[in-house]
Amino acid sequence: MAQNDEPLIYLIAGEPSGDLLASRLMNALKEKTNGKVRFAGVGGETMIANGFESLFDSSELAVMGLAEVIPSIPRIMARIRQTVDDIVAKKPDVVVTVDSWSFCARVNKGLRSLNTGIPQMHYVAPQVWAWKKRRAKTCGRYIDRLMALLPYEAKYFEPYGLKVDYVGHPVVEGGAAKGNGAAFRKANDIPEQTKLLCVLPGSRRSETKYLLPAFKGAVEILARKYPEMHVVMPTVVTVEKTVREATADWALPVHIVTGEANRYDAFAACDAALAASGTVALELAMAKVPYTIAYQTSWFTARLIRMLVTGKYANLVNIMAGREIVKEHLLEDCTPEKLAAEAEKLLDDEAYRTTLTHDAFDVLKTLGAEDPVPPSMKAAEAVLETARKAGN
Repeated sequence: MAQNDEPLIYLIAGEPSGDLLASRLMNALKEKTNGKVRFAGVGGETMIANGFESLFDSSELAVMGLAEVIPSIPRIMARIRQTVDDIVAKKPDVVVTVDSWSFCARVNKGLRSLNTGIPQMHYVAPQVWAWKKRRAKTCGRYIDRLMALLPYEAKYFEPYGLKVDYVGHPVVEGGAAKGNGAAFRKANDIPEQTKLLCVLPGSRRSETKYLLPAFKGAVEILARKYPEMHVVMPTVVTVEKTVREATADWALPVHIVTGEANRYDAFAACDAALAASGTVALELAMAKVPYTIAYQTSWFTARLIRMLVTGKYANLVNIMAGREIVKEHLLEDCTPEKLAAEAEKLLDDEAYRTTLTHDAFDVLKTLGAEDPVPPSMKAAEAVLETARKAGN
């Protein structure tokens, strides 16, 4: 263990979803050690707000899709080398990479090649059950321990000698179900009877680039039937400027908010949502908001996805249920017309709304929604256990 029995945990989170997850892990580690823990590494706005000093701006890593990644390769490779060098210099008790496997795998590979003896952990198992099954073997080669969010993931990695801890999905311990809708409407001058549509175009620049035009078109169609409706758009710092500029001329009033608390209050206030595929979709399920998901990308990346992805669904609620509870609008189905038609159904069909939110929340129960020990505390115990063993 590091000096004064205060372990040094090196965290790497390259995207907003991983940043939030790592921040909760930080809080759990502080609680379990009575604050006797130190941190270093790469993180985003939530971690920084929690007192973390990032090696560099993690927003540089928030790219998605092969066509979008290729121009960024030289910069990303330089950041990988910088990160590995920093780990070697700081000699932490354990390295914990969080989500973003494409970047984190290369950091872990580079560190492993140096035979430092520093334990290497990864939080959030790569979705090998959906595509690129060979990544399970790669994980076994480059990391010592994996913390999985889903109960069935261990079986994909354990054959390669990797220790896997199922900790549960972080969405179940967030505040998504605890927002104050009335306060949100009052603060934003939105009357109680006015319909409010939540639009979530993603946290990566590449996501917003392709989804905002489709969402704008859907809102223009919806404005004809609901001319008094308002739109709320929770976003993150990395894309806030882009979102504000893109929504300046939308057909309905748009309220842009940042921060976790404001996002959850917006969920509580809204009547339905259009969302990018990802973690936020699970948050909407937790908040019991009727929603549909969308995903769009470049033509080149879309072709690769069709070739490589074997899963039937993109939304985890549907994947876990084995059926389409939440309507998915992916690639060629991500059109303003289809999005608007589904949004109208979500807004007006009470029976449909009730069934969707009930069934989606039932799925979350299998991810730890009723477990008294939150995922971050289970993850923190695994990290501390690994650090203690390394120090003996």
